[in-house]
Amino acid sequence: MKTLILGAGYGGLAAATKLKPTPGLDVTLIDQNPYHVYDTRLHEAAAHNTNVTLPIEPLLANTGVKFQVASIDHVDLDAKAVHTKDGQQLSYDTLVIALGSITNFYKIPGLQEHASELKELSDAAEIYNFVQRAAKPDFKGNRDIIVGGAGLTGVELVTELAKRNEAISKETGLPKFNIYLVEAAPVILPIVEEALRAKTLDILRDYGIQVLTSHKLLGATETGVKVGTPEDGERTIDGGKVIWTGGIMAVDRVRGSKIEKGPAGRLLVDKTLRLPAYPDVFVLGDLALATNQDGKPVPTTAQHAGQEGRLMGENLMRLVRGENLMPYEPYTQGEFISLGGLLAVGWMQLPGNMKLNMSGGAAHIMKRASEWRWRASVGKPL
Repeated sequence: MKTLILGAGYGGLAAATKLKPTPGLDVTLIDQNPYHVYDTRLHEAAAHNTNVTLPIEPLLANTGVKFQVASIDHVDLDAKAVHTKDGQQLSYDTLVIALGSITNFYKIPGLQEHASELKELSDAAEIYNFVQRAAKPDFKGNRDIIVGGAGLTGVELVTELAKRNEAISKETGLPKFNIYLVEAAPVILPIVEEALRAKTLDILRDYGIQVLTSHKLLGATETGVKVGTPEDGERTIDGGKVIWTGGIMAVDRVRGSKIEKGPAGRLLVDKTLRLPAYPDVFVLGDLALATNQDGKPVPTTAQHAGQEGRLMGENLMRLVRGENLMPYEPYTQGEFISLGGLLAVGWMQLPGNMKLNMSGGAAHIMKRASEWRWRASVGKPL
């Protein structure tokens, strides 16, 4: 069974590293990079140039999986063909698509043209290089940074940038640059409870971050953004760097006459993560519209992509052995948000559908523990 796994993010890599050499199973993992990126730590790379990658090939040593570096142009499900950007056409018996998501700019004027993203390692490098230039006494231009979107990524990014801001000011004697966090909703971090939001807001303000909730981003230019509020109308915020973290949508590289799509372009899958009209094709991670036990969409988080990937690895071995496939039963272990340095907030799931809220150093340890568990699950324990 010739099997291709497209994408070595959390879902694709989890699937590949779950595999064991199995008679009749011929698997190739394909990614545009020779390394896996910890997307959940890109904010650290953006602020401090932290290494957030893992080489892929060593992780596949005992799996029987081959690895190929290639960038996927598109997938034609009706023709059962994968087309790469360098002109290759790859065939398959079974296909696992884990190509992730892209930034959703919501057609806000000028935003895609003038805002940085935080989806790739190159995005983090671009932000880090701006901060490095702005740290020089002879820097010409606006040093202020505007981040749009106060979800998990936006909050983690501004707090890490604030830590870097403090360090630069101490090292150089330069005044701190302004950091703005702009959010259209009336609250930050809608995924956590009010008490944790309030704690986070206090920490953001202690850092000197200017949090602007209920501020809709109306447009972006080379010199800043235009925002609007129901009470005060429109105004302009000047900045040297605009970063948008306000939303994602599925990559649009999968073609097929019988594809069913849901919100944000996610592909509808059944309980085994299979495309209903294409029984040889499975979809993982941000691109998949899987549902939980209540019929609600599974969140686009690293922990759920990893769960899907581990199930997929098991099911590929079952498939080649002619066994029944196991259904995906999502579960949320909790969610922790880094707030710079050794600070974090979040919650963990307890038995009986109870939640334990945590903050400070304990939450930071739990945040790091999730990374340690991930590294161990793909065969790279600390």
